[in-house]
Amino acid sequence: MAPAGALRELTLALGAAVAVLGSLLFIAVKIYFRGTDTDTGTGWNGWWERELRELRDRAPPGDALDWRQVLVLGLDGAGKSSVLHYLCSQTARDRIAPTRGFNSAQLFIQGMEMDLLEVGGSQNLRAYWPHYLGQAHVLVFVVDSVDRSRLLTARQELHALLANDPRLPLVVLANKQDKSDALSTAELREELALHTLSGQRELFLLPTSATWDGLNTATSVLHVKSLLVTLLSQP
Repeated sequence: MAPAGALRELTLALGAAVAVLGSLLFIAVKIYFRGTDTDTGTGWNGWWERELRELRDRAPPGDALDWRQVLVLGLDGAGKSSVLHYLCSQTARDRIAPTRGFNSAQLFIQGMEMDLLEVGGSQNLRAYWPHYLGQAHVLVFVVDSVDRSRLLTARQELHALLANDPRLPLVVLANKQDKSDALSTAELREELALHTLSGQRELFLLPTSATWDGLNTATSVLHVKSLLVTLLSQP
């Protein structure tokens, strides 16, 4: 009989694989149907077509929108889901559940469809992060400014990921700046060794507080939205 620990690791690995395969299928189908005119159908294909049509119907009328994807990564507990929520909706939430697999949201802004894709940051999912870089136009990496014990892990994961794409624009969010013991952006720049990254890459480090109270402060995630629009609007 296999040890209990081995069975637990196998279960976690299988769960991660299922989550990743599901998210890859989600992205593939979105890309396949993007921009096509489809008839109302039934079953699997009809369901996806209706979902995509609803997304397009929420877009402002006019010419076809430019599609851009923002990949949102970071260790578990960094606040990625909260960042996505307050980027897309200015409604208060007492608690936002952590992402177990992946999370996707869309913004229609200034003539573009911005697809924000968050992938979970648990240890068994990080190995799959590089598979999502191919479609990304900007990488947002969220860091818990209070979690000093895992800053080395965050730095190692970030640098290993960036080695796969030396030109992808990077936005690092020093999150949870509303906490009294949060590290400053200057301290995080050193801890994450951002100064060692290639000069060919556009790199930004922003302090954020992904909370309702933080929306009207200097650390509001709305500043992140403005930066993303600027980056994605570049030719």
